[in-house]
Amino acid sequence: MTICKLRKQAEALYASGTNIASIDEKPGIQAIERDGGNLPMKTGSVERQEFNYIRHGTQCLIATLHLGTGQIIEPTIQRTRTEADFVDQIKRVVETDAQSPWIFLCDQLNTHKSSSLVEYVATTIGDTQDLGVKGKTGILKSMPSRMAYLEASSHRIRFLYTPKHCSWLDPIEVWFSILTTHRLKRGNFTSIADLKEKIAAYITYFNEKLARVWDWSAVQNKDILTLINKVKLAEGVLDNVGCAA
Repeated sequence: MTICKLRKQAEALYASGTNIASIDEKPGIQAIERDGGNLPMKTGSVERQEFNYIRHGTQCLIATLHLGTGQIIEPTIQRTRTEADFVDQIKRVVETDAQSPWIFLCDQLNTHKSSSLVEYVATTIGDTQDLGVKGKTGILKSMPSRMAYLEASSHRIRFLYTPKHCSWLDPIEVWFSILTTHRLKRGNFTSIADLKEKIAAYITYFNEKLARVWDWSAVQNKDILTLINKVKLAEGVLDNVGCAA
C-alpha cells in the first residue's frame, strides 16, 4: 500500500527534500445565515440554534494538506471547481517549493486526470515529448493514459491516486471533517464574503495553533486492505473467496 507508506514517511521525506501533499475539493459549502439568535445554554440543556435560515449561496474549497508539516497550503475558496481551477491550485502549491519533488495524493475525479494537468506537469518538469491529442492519440488520448503519465515515478511532480470508492484514504478528507466540526457545522454566515473570510481565518488559526504532523502508526496496511476489499465486494468487483484471500 504505497499511500499508507507515504503517509507514514511524509515527515522523513520532507526532511530529505520531498514534499508529500494531499489535495481535494470540498464543494457545496453553504453560506447559511440563521434567522434569529441562538438559545443560550442552561442547566441540563446545550445551546440551541434557530431552525429557520437564509441561504446566501455556496462556495467550493480546494485545499492541500502538506503531510510533512500538517499545514494547509495555498487554499482557494471560490464558486467553481473546474479542470482549470485544479491545475491552478497545483501550480500555486508547487511554486511554494518550486525546485523540489512533489507527490500529490488525490482521488480519481476526472478533473484530477485532465489534459491540462498533464500539459502543466510536462512543461514544469521539462518534458518536451509529443503528448498527442486529447481523445485521439498519445498520452493525452484517454484518462487511463493521462493517469499513467501523471503517476510516473520518474517525474519530479507526480500523483498517486486512491482506489475507486476509497477517497477516504486521502488525508485531506480528515481535515475537511475537522473544518466542518470546528467552523462550519454551527456557523452563521451573513454572506458569501463572510463565509470566505471565516474559512480563511480558520485556516490561518489552524496553521498557527493546531497544525502538526499526523501519526499514522495506528493504521495498519492489512486493516486498510480489508476495508478496500469490503468496498470492492460491495461493488461486485470481488467474490467472497477473493475477499477472504
